[in-house]
Amino acid sequence: MPTATLTPCPNYIGGEWQTPSGATTPVFNPSTGDVIAACPAGGLAEVEAAVEAASLAFPAWRETPPVERARVFFRYRQLVEANFDKICQVVSREHGKTNAEARGSIFRGLENIEYACGIPTLLFGDSLRNIARGVDCDTINLPLGVCVGITPFNFPAMVPLWMYPTAIACGNTFVLKPSEKVPLCAILLGQLLEQAGLPKGVFNIVHGGKPVVDGLLTHPKVKAISFVGSTPIAKYIWETGTKHGKRVQANGGAKNYIVVMPDADIAKSVENLTTAAFGCAGERCMAGSTAIAVGAAAERLLPDLVKAAKAIKVGPTDRTTQPDMGPVITAAHRDRVLSLVASGEKEGAKIIADGRGVKIADAPRGFYLGATIVDGVQNNMTLAREEVFGPVLNVMRLDDLDAAIEQANKSAFGNGAAIFTNNGRAAREFTMRVKAGMVGVNVGVPATMAMFPFTGWDDSFYGDLHIQGKESIQFYTQQKVVSSRWFGGDVGDVWKK
Repeated sequence: MPTATLTPCPNYIGGEWQTPSGATTPVFNPSTGDVIAACPAGGLAEVEAAVEAASLAFPAWRETPPVERARVFFRYRQLVEANFDKICQVVSREHGKTNAEARGSIFRGLENIEYACGIPTLLFGDSLRNIARGVDCDTINLPLGVCVGITPFNFPAMVPLWMYPTAIACGNTFVLKPSEKVPLCAILLGQLLEQAGLPKGVFNIVHGGKPVVDGLLTHPKVKAISFVGSTPIAKYIWETGTKHGKRVQANGGAKNYIVVMPDADIAKSVENLTTAAFGCAGERCMAGSTAIAVGAAAERLLPDLVKAAKAIKVGPTDRTTQPDMGPVITAAHRDRVLSLVASGEKEGAKIIADGRGVKIADAPRGFYLGATIVDGVQNNMTLAREEVFGPVLNVMRLDDLDAAIEQANKSAFGNGAAIFTNNGRAAREFTMRVKAGMVGVNVGVPATMAMFPFTGWDDSFYGDLHIQGKESIQFYTQQKVVSSRWFGGDVGDVWKK
Protein backbone atom coordinates (compact mmCIF):
# COMPACT_ATOMS: atom_id res chain seq x y z
CA MET A 1 0.00 0.00 0.00
CA PRO A 2 1.49 3.42 -0.88
CA THR A 3 2.76 5.40 2.08
CA ALA A 4 0.55 8.38 1.13
CA THR A 5 -2.57 6.37 1.93
CA LEU A 6 -1.49 5.45 5.45
CA THR A 7 -2.96 7.17 8.49
CA PRO A 8 -0.32 9.40 10.14
CA CYS A 9 1.18 8.04 13.35
CA PRO A 10 3.09 10.85 15.10
CA ASN A 11 4.61 11.05 18.55
CA TYR A 12 3.30 13.76 20.87
CA ILE A 13 6.14 15.36 22.80
CA GLY A 14 6.05 18.62 24.72
CA GLY A 15 2.77 19.64 23.12
CA GLU A 16 4.02 19.08 19.55
CA TRP A 17 2.99 16.35 17.10
CA GLN A 18 6.15 14.91 15.56
CA THR A 19 6.48 12.25 12.87
CA PRO A 20 9.97 10.73 13.16
CA SER A 21 11.87 9.23 10.27
CA GLY A 22 13.33 5.75 10.36
CA ALA A 23 12.04 2.22 10.82
CA THR A 24 8.35 1.49 11.25
CA THR A 25 6.09 -1.49 11.94
CA PRO A 26 2.86 -2.10 10.01
CA VAL A 27 -0.54 -1.46 11.60
CA PHE A 28 -3.25 -3.73 10.17
CA ASN A 29 -6.98 -3.53 9.83
CA PRO A 30 -7.67 -7.07 11.11
CA SER A 31 -11.00 -7.20 9.28
CA THR A 32 -9.37 -6.88 5.86
CA GLY A 33 -5.69 -7.64 6.40
CA ASP A 34 -4.80 -4.25 4.88
CA VAL A 35 -1.99 -2.10 6.27
CA ILE A 36 -3.54 1.16 7.48
CA ALA A 37 -0.61 2.88 9.22
CA ALA A 38 3.11 2.61 9.90
CA CYS A 39 4.00 2.90 13.57
CA PRO A 40 7.40 4.48 14.30
CA ALA A 41 9.87 2.03 15.81
CA GLY A 42 11.14 4.75 18.15
CA GLY A 43 14.31 4.85 20.19
CA LEU A 44 16.15 6.46 23.09
CA ALA A 45 16.10 9.93 21.52
CA GLU A 46 12.30 9.98 21.56
CA VAL A 47 12.22 8.58 25.09
CA GLU A 48 14.64 11.24 26.32
CA ALA A 49 12.67 14.04 24.65
CA ALA A 50 9.32 12.85 26.04
CA VAL A 51 10.56 12.29 29.60
CA GLU A 52 12.36 15.63 29.59
CA ALA A 53 9.22 17.41 28.39
CA ALA A 54 7.18 15.71 31.12
CA SER A 55 9.83 16.55 33.73
CA LEU A 56 9.89 20.23 32.76
CA ALA A 57 6.09 20.43 32.88
CA PHE A 58 5.84 18.77 36.29
CA PRO A 59 6.62 21.66 38.70
CA ALA A 60 3.88 23.93 37.33
CA TRP A 61 1.35 21.12 37.00
CA ARG A 62 2.08 19.88 40.54
CA GLU A 63 1.22 23.35 41.86
CA THR A 64 -1.99 23.58 39.83
CA PRO A 65 -4.90 23.32 42.30
CA PRO A 66 -6.65 19.94 42.13
CA VAL A 67 -9.96 21.61 41.30
CA GLU A 68 -8.36 23.14 38.19
CA ARG A 69 -6.90 19.80 37.18
CA ALA A 70 -10.38 18.30 37.58
CA ARG A 71 -11.84 20.92 35.26
CA VAL A 72 -9.52 19.73 32.48
CA PHE A 73 -11.02 16.26 32.81
CA PHE A 74 -14.59 17.57 32.92
CA ARG A 75 -13.85 19.15 29.52
CA TYR A 76 -12.10 15.99 28.38
CA ARG A 77 -15.11 13.89 29.26
CA GLN A 78 -17.34 16.14 27.16
CA LEU A 79 -14.94 15.87 24.20
CA VAL A 80 -14.76 12.08 24.44
CA GLU A 81 -18.55 11.90 24.52
CA ALA A 82 -18.84 14.28 21.55
CA ASN A 83 -16.38 12.14 19.56
CA PHE A 84 -17.67 8.80 20.84
CA ASP A 85 -18.63 7.37 17.44
CA LYS A 86 -15.34 8.47 15.88
CA ILE A 87 -13.34 6.77 18.65
CA CYS A 88 -15.43 3.61 18.18
CA GLN A 89 -14.64 3.58 14.47
CA VAL A 90 -10.90 3.87 15.13
CA VAL A 91 -11.02 1.07 17.72
CA SER A 92 -12.90 -1.22 15.30
CA ARG A 93 -10.62 -0.36 12.40
CA GLU A 94 -7.27 -0.96 14.09
CA HIS A 95 -8.28 -3.68 16.53
CA GLY A 96 -11.28 -5.52 15.07
CA LYS A 97 -13.78 -5.06 17.89
CA THR A 98 -17.45 -4.98 16.97
CA ASN A 99 -19.14 -1.62 17.38
CA ALA A 100 -20.90 -2.86 20.51
CA GLU A 101 -17.61 -4.06 22.03
CA ALA A 102 -15.85 -0.80 21.15
CA ARG A 103 -18.66 1.22 22.70
CA GLY A 104 -18.60 -0.86 25.87
CA SER A 105 -14.85 -0.43 26.25
CA ILE A 106 -15.01 3.33 25.74
CA PHE A 107 -17.79 3.63 28.31
CA ARG A 108 -15.46 1.89 30.77
CA GLY A 109 -12.77 4.39 29.84
CA LEU A 110 -15.20 7.26 30.39
CA GLU A 111 -15.87 5.96 33.89
CA ASN A 112 -12.18 6.41 34.67
CA ILE A 113 -12.26 9.98 33.35
CA GLU A 114 -15.29 10.62 35.56
CA TYR A 115 -13.43 9.13 38.51
CA ALA A 116 -10.52 11.52 37.85
CA CYS A 117 -12.98 14.43 37.90
CA GLY A 118 -13.45 13.73 41.62
CA ILE A 119 -9.76 14.24 42.39
CA PRO A 120 -10.22 17.12 44.89
CA THR A 121 -12.06 14.71 47.19
CA LEU A 122 -9.93 11.66 46.33
CA LEU A 123 -6.76 13.48 47.45
CA PHE A 124 -8.10 14.19 50.93
CA GLY A 125 -5.62 13.34 53.67
CA ASP A 126 -6.15 12.56 57.35
CA SER A 127 -6.00 15.01 60.23
CA LEU A 128 -5.92 14.70 64.00
CA ARG A 129 -5.60 17.55 66.47
CA ASN A 130 -3.69 17.08 69.71
CA ILE A 131 -2.03 13.75 68.97
CA ALA A 132 0.19 14.98 71.80
CA ARG A 133 -0.23 18.12 73.89
CA GLY A 134 -0.28 21.03 71.45
CA VAL A 135 0.78 18.84 68.50
CA ASP A 136 -1.39 18.40 65.40
CA CYS A 137 -0.82 15.81 62.65
CA ASP A 138 -1.88 15.84 58.98
CA THR A 139 -1.24 13.59 56.00
CA ILE A 140 -0.83 15.10 52.55
CA ASN A 141 -1.01 13.14 49.26
CA LEU A 142 1.50 14.56 46.79
CA PRO A 143 2.28 13.61 43.15
CA LEU A 144 5.35 11.58 42.24
CA GLY A 145 6.60 13.22 39.04
CA VAL A 146 6.88 11.60 35.61
CA CYS A 147 4.70 8.49 35.26
CA VAL A 148 4.61 6.04 32.34
CA GLY A 149 1.89 3.85 30.86
CA ILE A 150 2.71 0.88 28.61
CA THR A 151 -0.51 -0.50 27.15
CA PRO A 152 -1.60 -3.61 25.16
CA PHE A 153 -3.37 -4.06 21.83
CA ASN A 154 -6.63 -5.54 23.10
CA PHE A 155 -8.24 -2.37 24.49
CA PRO A 156 -6.82 0.62 22.60
CA ALA A 157 -9.01 3.16 24.43
CA MET A 158 -9.98 1.63 27.75
CA VAL A 159 -6.62 0.54 29.15
CA PRO A 160 -4.80 3.86 28.54
CA LEU A 161 -7.79 5.55 30.19
CA TRP A 162 -7.27 3.30 33.21
CA MET A 163 -3.96 5.09 33.70
CA TYR A 164 -3.34 8.64 32.61
CA PRO A 165 -6.53 10.44 33.76
CA THR A 166 -5.91 9.41 37.36
CA ALA A 167 -2.15 9.94 37.18
CA ILE A 168 -2.47 13.42 35.67
CA ALA A 169 -5.35 14.46 37.93
CA CYS A 170 -3.15 13.54 40.91
CA GLY A 171 -0.65 16.14 39.69
CA ASN A 172 1.81 13.94 37.81
CA THR A 173 2.93 14.24 34.21
CA PHE A 174 2.69 11.26 31.88
CA VAL A 175 4.31 9.42 28.98
CA LEU A 176 2.11 6.88 27.17
CA LYS A 177 3.67 4.08 25.11
CA PRO A 178 0.73 2.42 23.31
CA SER A 179 0.96 -0.94 21.59
CA GLU A 180 2.53 -0.61 18.17
CA LYS A 181 -0.34 -2.78 16.87
CA VAL A 182 -2.98 -0.15 17.80
CA PRO A 183 -1.42 3.33 17.98
CA LEU A 184 -4.20 5.32 16.29
CA CYS A 185 -6.74 5.42 19.11
CA ALA A 186 -4.09 6.71 21.53
CA ILE A 187 -3.35 9.55 19.10
CA LEU A 188 -7.01 10.51 18.81
CA LEU A 189 -7.45 10.47 22.59
CA GLY A 190 -4.30 12.59 22.92
CA GLN A 191 -5.67 15.14 20.45
CA LEU A 192 -8.84 15.42 22.51
CA LEU A 193 -6.83 15.86 25.72
CA GLU A 194 -4.92 18.65 24.01
CA GLN A 195 -8.25 20.27 23.06
CA ALA A 196 -9.35 20.03 26.70
CA GLY A 197 -6.63 22.53 27.57
CA LEU A 198 -4.01 20.35 29.23
CA PRO A 199 -0.72 22.31 29.37
CA LYS A 200 2.09 21.30 27.03
CA GLY A 201 4.32 18.50 28.27
CA VAL A 202 1.91 17.16 30.89
CA PHE A 203 0.87 14.34 28.53
CA ASN A 204 3.15 12.76 25.91
CA ILE A 205 2.95 9.81 23.49
CA VAL A 206 5.97 7.84 22.29
CA HIS A 207 5.60 4.90 19.89
CA GLY A 208 7.93 1.95 19.56
CA GLY A 209 8.91 -1.50 20.74
CA LYS A 210 11.29 -2.96 23.30
CA PRO A 211 14.02 -0.27 23.02
CA VAL A 212 11.45 2.39 23.92
CA VAL A 213 10.07 0.27 26.77
CA ASP A 214 13.56 -0.34 28.16
CA GLY A 215 14.40 3.34 27.85
CA LEU A 216 11.33 4.25 29.90
CA LEU A 217 11.94 1.52 32.49
CA THR A 218 15.47 2.68 33.19
CA HIS A 219 15.20 6.46 32.80
CA PRO A 220 16.23 8.15 36.07
CA LYS A 221 13.48 10.78 35.86
CA VAL A 222 10.63 8.25 35.56
CA LYS A 223 9.02 7.59 38.94
CA ALA A 224 6.24 5.07 38.23
CA ILE A 225 5.28 2.52 35.56
CA SER A 226 1.80 1.14 34.80
CA PHE A 227 1.59 -1.86 32.49
CA VAL A 228 -1.01 -4.23 31.07
CA GLY A 229 0.00 -7.18 28.86
CA SER A 230 1.14 -10.79 28.94
CA THR A 231 2.54 -12.38 32.09
CA PRO A 232 6.15 -12.85 30.86
CA ILE A 233 6.33 -9.18 29.87
CA ALA A 234 4.58 -8.05 33.07
CA LYS A 235 7.19 -9.89 35.12
CA TYR A 236 9.98 -8.32 33.04
CA ILE A 237 8.47 -4.83 33.45
CA TRP A 238 8.19 -5.31 37.21
CA GLU A 239 11.66 -6.73 37.68
CA THR A 240 13.37 -4.13 35.48
CA GLY A 241 11.39 -1.17 36.74
CA THR A 242 11.76 -1.95 40.43
CA LYS A 243 15.45 -2.68 39.94
CA HIS A 244 15.77 0.90 38.71
CA GLY A 245 13.84 2.35 41.61
CA LYS A 246 10.39 2.77 40.03
CA ARG A 247 7.00 2.04 41.43
CA VAL A 248 5.46 -0.63 39.20
CA GLN A 249 1.97 -2.04 38.71
CA ALA A 250 2.16 -4.74 36.04
CA ASN A 251 -0.98 -6.63 35.04
CA GLY A 252 -0.34 -9.94 33.27
CA GLY A 253 -2.32 -12.72 31.63
CA ALA A 254 -4.96 -15.07 32.95
CA LYS A 255 -6.68 -18.43 32.75
CA ASN A 256 -10.10 -17.70 34.18
CA TYR A 257 -12.40 -20.52 35.33
CA ILE A 258 -16.20 -20.44 35.24
CA VAL A 259 -17.88 -23.11 37.36
CA VAL A 260 -21.41 -24.19 36.44
CA MET A 261 -23.23 -26.06 39.19
CA PRO A 262 -26.06 -28.57 38.55
CA ASP A 263 -28.64 -26.16 39.99
CA ALA A 264 -27.57 -23.21 37.80
CA ASP A 265 -29.96 -21.40 35.47
CA ILE A 266 -28.75 -23.02 32.26
CA ALA A 267 -30.08 -20.37 29.87
CA LYS A 268 -28.35 -17.60 31.80
CA SER A 269 -25.21 -19.69 32.19
CA VAL A 270 -25.02 -20.26 28.42
CA GLU A 271 -25.62 -16.59 27.72
CA ASN A 272 -22.89 -15.47 30.12
CA LEU A 273 -20.42 -18.19 29.13
CA THR A 274 -20.79 -17.30 25.47
CA THR A 275 -20.09 -13.63 26.19
CA ALA A 276 -17.24 -14.41 28.57
CA ALA A 277 -15.48 -16.85 26.25
CA PHE A 278 -16.09 -15.30 22.84
CA GLY A 279 -16.65 -11.60 23.52
CA CYS A 280 -13.87 -9.45 22.03
CA ALA A 281 -12.81 -12.62 20.16
CA GLY A 282 -11.46 -13.91 23.48
CA GLU A 283 -8.71 -11.29 23.44
CA ARG A 284 -9.02 -10.07 27.00
CA CYS A 285 -7.44 -10.99 30.32
CA MET A 286 -10.89 -11.43 31.87
CA ALA A 287 -12.07 -13.92 29.24
CA GLY A 288 -13.78 -17.01 30.60
CA SER A 289 -11.35 -19.48 29.08
CA THR A 290 -12.34 -22.65 30.96
CA ALA A 291 -15.80 -23.88 31.95
CA ILE A 292 -15.98 -26.48 34.71
CA ALA A 293 -19.26 -28.39 34.49
CA VAL A 294 -19.98 -29.93 37.88
CA GLY A 295 -21.82 -33.25 37.99
CA ALA A 296 -25.03 -33.33 35.96
CA ALA A 297 -24.50 -29.74 34.74
CA ALA A 298 -22.52 -30.95 31.71
CA GLU A 299 -25.41 -32.78 30.08
CA ARG A 300 -27.72 -29.79 30.56
CA LEU A 301 -25.17 -27.15 29.60
CA LEU A 302 -23.16 -28.38 26.63
CA PRO A 303 -25.85 -28.94 23.97
CA ASP A 304 -27.13 -25.37 24.32
CA LEU A 305 -23.62 -23.98 24.67
CA VAL A 306 -22.49 -25.64 21.43
CA LYS A 307 -25.61 -24.39 19.67
CA ALA A 308 -24.91 -20.84 20.87
CA ALA A 309 -21.27 -21.00 19.76
CA LYS A 310 -22.16 -22.24 16.30
CA ALA A 311 -24.72 -19.43 15.94
CA ILE A 312 -22.11 -16.70 16.47
CA LYS A 313 -21.70 -14.77 13.22
CA VAL A 314 -18.09 -13.85 12.46
CA GLY A 315 -17.13 -11.09 10.05
CA PRO A 316 -15.69 -7.63 9.37
CA THR A 317 -16.35 -4.99 12.03
CA ASP A 318 -15.53 -1.92 9.93
CA ARG A 319 -18.86 -1.96 8.08
CA THR A 320 -22.44 -0.90 8.68
CA THR A 321 -23.71 -4.45 9.12
CA GLN A 322 -22.12 -5.77 12.29
CA PRO A 323 -21.22 -9.39 13.12
CA ASP A 324 -21.40 -10.98 16.55
CA MET A 325 -17.63 -11.42 16.65
CA GLY A 326 -14.76 -9.83 14.74
CA PRO A 327 -11.26 -11.00 13.81
CA VAL A 328 -8.22 -11.52 16.02
CA ILE A 329 -5.44 -8.94 15.91
CA THR A 330 -2.95 -10.44 13.40
CA ALA A 331 -2.37 -13.45 11.18
CA ALA A 332 0.46 -14.56 13.48
CA HIS A 333 -1.83 -14.48 16.50
CA ARG A 334 -4.52 -16.42 14.63
CA ASP A 335 -1.95 -19.10 13.79
CA ARG A 336 -0.87 -19.33 17.43
CA VAL A 337 -4.46 -19.89 18.56
CA LEU A 338 -4.91 -22.55 15.87
CA SER A 339 -1.78 -24.35 17.04
CA LEU A 340 -3.03 -24.43 20.65
CA VAL A 341 -6.39 -25.88 19.57
CA ALA A 342 -4.55 -28.50 17.52
CA SER A 343 -2.42 -29.40 20.55
CA GLY A 344 -5.56 -30.02 22.61
CA GLU A 345 -6.94 -32.34 19.95
CA LYS A 346 -3.61 -34.15 19.68
CA GLU A 347 -3.46 -34.62 23.47
CA GLY A 348 -6.90 -36.25 23.61
CA ALA A 349 -9.49 -33.49 23.97
CA LYS A 350 -12.55 -33.38 21.70
CA ILE A 351 -13.55 -30.35 19.63
CA ILE A 352 -17.33 -30.05 19.88
CA ALA A 353 -17.65 -26.63 18.20
CA ASP A 354 -14.98 -26.01 15.57
CA GLY A 355 -14.37 -22.47 14.36
CA ARG A 356 -11.06 -23.17 12.65
CA GLY A 357 -12.42 -23.34 9.11
CA VAL A 358 -14.33 -20.05 9.07
CA LYS A 359 -14.11 -18.21 5.75
CA ILE A 360 -15.36 -14.67 5.05
CA ALA A 361 -16.10 -14.33 1.35
CA ASP A 362 -15.91 -10.53 1.19
CA ALA A 363 -12.85 -10.29 3.48
CA PRO A 364 -10.64 -13.23 2.50
CA ARG A 365 -7.44 -11.70 3.94
CA GLY A 366 -8.90 -10.89 7.38
CA PHE A 367 -7.68 -12.66 10.50
CA TYR A 368 -10.71 -14.77 11.40
CA LEU A 369 -11.49 -17.61 13.75
CA GLY A 370 -14.90 -18.92 14.75
CA ALA A 371 -16.06 -19.75 18.26
CA THR A 372 -14.46 -23.02 19.34
CA ILE A 373 -15.30 -25.31 22.26
CA VAL A 374 -12.92 -28.09 23.33
CA ASP A 375 -14.39 -30.74 25.64
CA GLY A 376 -12.55 -33.17 27.88
CA VAL A 377 -9.61 -30.86 28.58
CA GLN A 378 -7.29 -32.20 31.28
CA ASN A 379 -4.97 -30.25 33.54
CA ASN A 380 -1.82 -31.70 31.97
CA MET A 381 -2.70 -30.43 28.47
CA THR A 382 -0.98 -27.42 26.94
CA LEU A 383 -4.40 -25.93 26.20
CA ALA A 384 -5.24 -26.04 29.92
CA ARG A 385 -2.08 -24.25 31.05
CA GLU A 386 -1.42 -21.53 28.48
CA GLU A 387 -3.40 -18.36 27.96
CA VAL A 388 -4.94 -18.75 24.49
CA PHE A 389 -6.21 -15.17 24.08
CA GLY A 390 -8.63 -16.18 21.36
CA PRO A 391 -12.23 -17.41 20.91
CA VAL A 392 -11.62 -20.82 22.48
CA LEU A 393 -13.44 -22.30 25.48
CA ASN A 394 -12.05 -25.31 27.33
CA VAL A 395 -14.53 -27.59 29.07
CA MET A 396 -13.63 -29.71 32.08
CA ARG A 397 -16.03 -32.10 33.86
CA LEU A 398 -15.68 -32.60 37.62
CA ASP A 399 -17.78 -34.32 40.27
CA ASP A 400 -18.27 -31.63 42.91
CA LEU A 401 -17.55 -28.05 43.97
CA ASP A 402 -14.48 -29.00 46.02
CA ALA A 403 -12.88 -30.56 42.94
CA ALA A 404 -13.79 -27.51 40.84
CA ILE A 405 -12.20 -25.10 43.31
CA GLU A 406 -9.12 -27.32 43.58
CA GLN A 407 -8.79 -27.32 39.79
CA ALA A 408 -9.18 -23.56 39.51
CA ASN A 409 -6.60 -23.04 42.24
CA LYS A 410 -4.01 -25.09 40.37
CA SER A 411 -3.67 -22.27 37.86
CA ALA A 412 -0.59 -20.08 38.09
CA PHE A 413 -2.81 -17.12 37.23
CA GLY A 414 -5.33 -15.36 39.44
CA ASN A 415 -7.27 -12.69 37.57
CA GLY A 416 -10.90 -13.79 37.61
CA ALA A 417 -13.21 -16.67 38.43
CA ALA A 418 -16.99 -17.12 38.41
CA ILE A 419 -19.64 -19.52 39.59
CA PHE A 420 -23.17 -20.05 38.28
CA THR A 421 -25.48 -21.41 40.94
CA ASN A 422 -28.71 -20.73 42.82
CA ASN A 423 -27.22 -22.05 46.06
CA GLY A 424 -26.03 -19.32 48.40
CA ARG A 425 -23.81 -21.63 50.41
CA ALA A 426 -22.04 -22.89 47.27
CA ALA A 427 -21.55 -19.31 46.09
CA ARG A 428 -20.09 -18.25 49.43
CA GLU A 429 -17.80 -21.26 49.56
CA PHE A 430 -16.52 -20.49 46.09
CA THR A 431 -15.97 -16.78 46.63
CA MET A 432 -14.04 -17.39 49.85
CA ARG A 433 -11.84 -20.25 48.63
CA VAL A 434 -11.11 -19.63 44.97
CA LYS A 435 -7.70 -18.13 44.24
CA ALA A 436 -8.54 -15.08 42.13
CA GLY A 437 -8.62 -11.34 42.66
CA MET A 438 -12.01 -10.77 40.99
CA VAL A 439 -14.87 -13.21 41.52
CA GLY A 440 -18.32 -13.31 39.93
CA VAL A 441 -21.45 -14.96 41.27
CA ASN A 442 -23.73 -15.45 38.25
CA VAL A 443 -21.55 -12.81 36.55
CA GLY A 444 -19.40 -14.24 33.77
CA VAL A 445 -16.92 -11.36 33.41
CA PRO A 446 -16.37 -9.91 36.91
CA ALA A 447 -14.28 -6.98 35.65
CA THR A 448 -14.52 -4.07 38.06
CA MET A 449 -15.65 -0.50 37.41
CA ALA A 450 -13.48 2.59 37.86
CA MET A 451 -14.16 3.07 41.56
CA PHE A 452 -12.91 -0.46 42.40
CA PRO A 453 -9.37 -1.80 41.83
CA PHE A 454 -8.60 -4.34 39.11
CA THR A 455 -7.21 -6.90 41.53
CA GLY A 456 -5.33 -9.67 39.77
CA TRP A 457 -3.39 -12.16 41.92
CA ASP A 458 -0.33 -14.39 41.49
CA ASP A 459 1.05 -14.49 37.92
CA SER A 460 -1.72 -12.14 36.78
CA PHE A 461 -0.21 -9.19 38.67
CA TYR A 462 3.19 -7.95 39.78
CA GLY A 463 3.35 -5.09 42.24
CA ASP A 464 1.58 -3.89 45.37
CA LEU A 465 -1.06 -1.34 44.34
CA HIS A 466 -3.52 -2.16 41.57
CA ILE A 467 -4.91 -0.15 38.69
CA GLN A 468 -8.20 1.75 39.26
CA GLY A 469 -10.01 2.82 42.41
CA LYS A 470 -8.47 4.03 45.65
CA GLU A 471 -5.37 1.93 45.04
CA SER A 472 -4.64 3.94 41.90
CA ILE A 473 -4.69 7.16 43.94
CA GLN A 474 -2.22 5.59 46.36
CA PHE A 475 -0.06 4.40 43.47
CA TYR A 476 0.17 7.80 41.80
CA THR A 477 0.84 9.76 45.01
CA GLN A 478 3.26 9.72 47.89
CA GLN A 479 2.19 10.53 51.41
CA LYS A 480 3.75 13.20 53.58
CA VAL A 481 2.98 13.36 57.30
CA VAL A 482 3.22 16.79 58.96
CA SER A 483 3.39 17.13 62.74
CA SER A 484 3.16 20.72 63.94
CA ARG A 485 3.37 22.60 67.24
CA TRP A 486 3.31 26.37 67.73
CA PHE A 487 5.20 28.21 70.48
CA GLY A 488 4.63 31.73 71.73
CA GLY A 489 2.63 33.83 74.13
CA ASP A 490 -1.07 34.21 74.55
CA VAL A 491 -3.02 34.06 71.29
CA GLY A 492 -4.78 37.28 72.18
CA ASP A 493 -1.44 39.06 72.61
CA VAL A 494 -0.36 37.92 69.14
CA TRP A 495 -3.45 39.43 67.53
CA LYS A 496 -3.00 42.69 69.44
CA LYS A 497 0.39 43.10 67.76
